[in-house]
Amino acid sequence: MAELHHDIEKVLISEEEIQSVIERLGSEISRDYEGKNPLVVAVLRGAFVFTADLMRSITVPCAVDFMAVSSYGSGVKSSGVVRIVKDLDTQIEGRDVLIAEDILDSGLTLSYLIDLLKGRGAKSIKICAFAVKDIPNHTAAVTPDYVGTHVPDEFIVGYGLDYAERYRNLPYVGVLKHEVYE
Repeated sequence: MAELHHDIEKVLISEEEIQSVIERLGSEISRDYEGKNPLVVAVLRGAFVFTADLMRSITVPCAVDFMAVSSYGSGVKSSGVVRIVKDLDTQIEGRDVLIAEDILDSGLTLSYLIDLLKGRGAKSIKICAFAVKDIPNHTAAVTPDYVGTHVPDEFIVGYGLDYAERYRNLPYVGVLKHEVYE
């Protein structure tokens, strides 16, 4: 693990701050879904850590399923092309769906998923993003209903976020040193 820490320029969100964000989101979601049984859809792979923590903080009955989509490959910028790698196992017709996403930058992937799930007859679809990347002079294609935190337009890793399938296991969110990916 020490090797991974050496690649981090600075810590943006500590373990304690992450826990605080998760507790707040869980409270908001629990309030809004009172009396419902939402299906939480984790967007793999990045959102699996966030989704696990989020599920434990939600106090209303809920179910979970997973979708894996690819729009990045091993690069650092979104390709804009979305490919479903693993589809849902749960029928969503008539269900309240909450999509859990690790980070929202362009919003292209989420926009595609929303349209796809609407077409499958979801009763409602909301987005919970752990982090929203603040990109100057850019508006994302979607606006999340629940936002954990905002991050600068830097390459961040940790807490499920990766670069080339590394760094997901860091317990915090940090900025990756430029020399690692340039």
